[in-house]
Amino acid sequence: MPRAAALPPTTAPVRPFSGWPVALEPAGWEAEVGLLGITHSEPYAGDPQPNDQTRAPDAVRARSDIANNGDGAHWDFELGESLEGTRPGRCLDLGNAVRGAEDYDAYLARVTAYARAALAGGMQLLVLGGDHGVTIPVLDALEALGERVHVVHVDAHLDWREEVGGVRRGYSSPLRWASEKPWVSGMTQIGLRATGSARRAEVEAARRYGSQLFPAPDVHRDGIGPVLAAIPDDVPLYITIDADGLDPTLMPGVMAPAPGGLHYEQVAPMIAALARRQRVVGMDIVEIAPQFDAANGITCITAGRLLVTLLGASGARRRAAR
Repeated sequence: MPRAAALPPTTAPVRPFSGWPVALEPAGWEAEVGLLGITHSEPYAGDPQPNDQTRAPDAVRARSDIANNGDGAHWDFELGESLEGTRPGRCLDLGNAVRGAEDYDAYLARVTAYARAALAGGMQLLVLGGDHGVTIPVLDALEALGERVHVVHVDAHLDWREEVGGVRRGYSSPLRWASEKPWVSGMTQIGLRATGSARRAEVEAARRYGSQLFPAPDVHRDGIGPVLAAIPDDVPLYITIDADGLDPTLMPGVMAPAPGGLHYEQVAPMIAALARRQRVVGMDIVEIAPQFDAANGITCITAGRLLVTLLGASGARRRAAR
């Protein structure tokens, strides 16, 4: 198998997110924000490879002109500011980390090194997957920050399996993986419902670790306030969003839809409140399956709007600190 260094770090996107400049090589990176597509995680035996979710990074980019359209004079009603006022100073599209012929260990090392370079350079890192296993190399890369990070997780599923068929870095395991990293200070998991790969053992393991679990019915009953109060405000955050954490009437393009999910009107204000309150070092949106999206691409548009919400609120925080 070829070594990681023998392959390019990323390939160019079909079109960049919101027309951002494309920069595939870390040399010369100077930006506040970088967006990276990660297409593959460690596969499970019997799963189709590549699966449809590998197309999601470019599918979200293709709808980004709707999620964030117009010139700087256009007004964003959700952020209460013109686009010119909400956009960070410089943003780069870092391309897609596509798996080649190398084995998964080499691919993981390549993606982790790329994400580490972005984070160590001070970028706020946005990631588009891929299934939820693509969060694992980003969790590894968070070590580069040199500080402990709290993970905020939006998902219908717990994702706490230690292994599935001997695979430890697949889409059922990223939050268990996070719990084993000394640079992760804790986690808050929001939107849980129905059933998935978790058994009683995984739920008990998450609770023993100290993960704060907010099932979707609790959020619908109590609102997002208790979630915000539970997330510590004295540490940086990394937010990971599985598209099936939102209700499938809002984000239908997923592989495992479950009724009763979170509403956009809950998730977007939560992201905005957190990003205005404290530093969000990065966010991923994963598990979008374009083949199941509506004809107008609403799942991809919603993903783009969540990214824009983070960018606008983070920018407001940076400006207030100056």
